[in-house]
Amino acid sequence: MRIIQKLKDRKILDLLQESNHFTLKEHGNKITLERAIFLSWWCDKGDCSFCYMSSQKPLIRDPQKARRRVEAILAEAEMVKRMGWNIEFLSGGYGAFSTAEIRKIAQDIYQITEKPVWLNVGITSELDAYGEEIVGVTGAVEVANPQLHDKICPSKPLEDITSMLSKAGEIGFKKAITIILGLGEKPEDLKYLFQMIEDLEIDRVIFYSLNPHPDTPYANTPQPPSLYYAGAVAATRLQFPQLEIIAGTWVDNLANIGPLILAGANGITKFPLFKMFGTRHGKRVEEEVLWAGRELIGTFTDLNCLEGESPKSGLEPFLKRYINSCLNNKTEYKL
Repeated sequence: MRIIQKLKDRKILDLLQESNHFTLKEHGNKITLERAIFLSWWCDKGDCSFCYMSSQKPLIRDPQKARRRVEAILAEAEMVKRMGWNIEFLSGGYGAFSTAEIRKIAQDIYQITEKPVWLNVGITSELDAYGEEIVGVTGAVEVANPQLHDKICPSKPLEDITSMLSKAGEIGFKKAITIILGLGEKPEDLKYLFQMIEDLEIDRVIFYSLNPHPDTPYANTPQPPSLYYAGAVAATRLQFPQLEIIAGTWVDNLANIGPLILAGANGITKFPLFKMFGTRHGKRVEEEVLWAGRELIGTFTDLNCLEGESPKSGLEPFLKRYINSCLNNKTEYKL
């Protein structure tokens, strides 16, 4: 395949030039800020070799104590709305919340944000339980190469993920998958990803780069090269011009943002929001978007957006905590 061969030949600038053209043509120049909202730090499976939760499972004696307060979850959704961000998805490890509990949280968030949310809560056969509060279902594929996937995510069979996404489509939900680069895949493994997108008629792909966590097998593995990351995203954009692409990068790799946008990202994610808001790092995100020739939806620096009244009773103390965290950052930004 010509596109994959260009990535293998490291013709990254050619890929970026082509992908940027198609992105502007199909999607315009708007870039969104995306925030995954986590429900818990417990995962009953806990054996994905790259995952932070796998390192925490042996330390958690009572999974109930790893659940977040629902009020904190809803307050975070309210903060995301005030800042003009999107909720990337609701995420939580296996066995943390029941389907009924997740649906109630999603309904409350829908009421707050006036936007239905994406789910990323593991492989489930209970999608029929959800309604208008859900826009789509995300499958945590992580690695599309079947052999590598079985090794890295032994308790999340690809067959079960694809079956869930097929059912989601039948019900009428949109379909998304997550992919992590830097886990040992090769450029030619994009053929597995492309086939999955085509077969399942995927609407959205969320790319991340490996974030090595202590006490995991990847603790000392370097993150993937920035140009390889951008090249893989660009190749995917060229293969699927209308696909929605979200790309994540951590605070230590903010320089990835510009190339990822040129590669075809419609939104960017994976930021420690309340630690970065109002800081020089938040400003850097905005400038990366600006210098990529795009218009940012939402803000990482406007403190005025923090004002407002709680839309639901009981959230005020939690909102105040998040707001104070943002306000305490502003000294760093002024420096």
